[in-house]
Amino acid sequence: MGNQLLESPNKQLNLTGEESHMNLRFEDIAVDGYEKVVKVTESSSGLVAIIAIHNTVLGPALGGTRIQPYATFEAALEDALRLSKGMTYKSAIAEVGFGGGKSVIIADPKTQKTRELLRAFGAAVEKLNGAYICAEDMGCTTEDVKTIRQMTKYVVGLPHEKSSGDPGPFTAWGTLRGIQSVVKQLYSSESLEGKKIAVQGLGNVGSCLIDHLFWAGAELILSDIDPVRLQKYAAKYHAKTAPIDQILKVECDVLVPCAAGGIINDQTIPELRCKAIAGCSNNQLLRDNHAQVLRDRGILYAPDFVINAGGLLNVAQELEEDGYKAKVARDKIHNIYDTLLAIYEIADKNNESTHEAALSLAEYRIKYSVGKRQVPPTFHHSAES
Repeated sequence: MGNQLLESPNKQLNLTGEESHMNLRFEDIAVDGYEKVVKVTESSSGLVAIIAIHNTVLGPALGGTRIQPYATFEAALEDALRLSKGMTYKSAIAEVGFGGGKSVIIADPKTQKTRELLRAFGAAVEKLNGAYICAEDMGCTTEDVKTIRQMTKYVVGLPHEKSSGDPGPFTAWGTLRGIQSVVKQLYSSESLEGKKIAVQGLGNVGSCLIDHLFWAGAELILSDIDPVRLQKYAAKYHAKTAPIDQILKVECDVLVPCAAGGIINDQTIPELRCKAIAGCSNNQLLRDNHAQVLRDRGILYAPDFVINAGGLLNVAQELEEDGYKAKVARDKIHNIYDTLLAIYEIADKNNESTHEAALSLAEYRIKYSVGKRQVPPTFHHSAES
């Protein structure tokens, strides 16, 4: 299904000592439509992880590592599958020369995330020999990927001078451009002055995004699972607040999901009082057909795997031959605005949902290898990172 995986010319790490004491176990999980899905366990650290590689036609799989205390293994697997598939489409639209992959570690990031756990996971990534490149995600910080890096070079987003660092601000900037695109489509002007913007989730990306929105003149309505954090930002930006079970119901111009996925579903859609949805969270639609339901209700939807590609565009730049350049990443992310406007136009022309239009565009690029990687990624960070 995929291309022959490209090997980087950089020297492999010499994994001896600690790795020799690890009891890594790989169990393949057969899933139709996916190139490789593997369960990874390591007894001494308590590691239980899933690495899902969906498609590598355009290049090696690249995607974050999510650390969450999933209720069941099946729930973790479903999340890994949905997220890795989303990364395939995100990479194709962004034309970064990478495929789609994702990993999840089943653990509470507050109480079970240890150095040994992260290093065991890093050793597992190294064993895949470049088929999958990991990065930070929910529950996994830039400091965590620095620990993972001790066992593998196949990691990006490090707090290092030769790396791109925290992708959150870049994802936030791309999300802002996406919000401007839906406002442009609705009101013929991208100005956010006086627009009611409801933001669900004030984590790493959401907290950065609301700063941009505030200075752009938006009227903010905020919600977060952490009441202390919510009040902190509400006070800072003189914003209104809404309980987490009410934020999707508030009347607003744009609803901005920046938390968990699957929030657009049969139960929530009838209660929506927004004119558009444009947020950074992954897999906002519980099912693909919910995009058509939104369209039927006259709610403009910015496909999540397009609007939230800023972090990917940033870390992908790190792996180019000439090294990381923040301005190049910024300029590419800035163009998310134009990409989304083109998708809205395609959707209108074809009388289909914006999600369907974006999927069709991504699948076309995969089918005809548009943006396929021609040279191996270069890992500029040293073994001491």
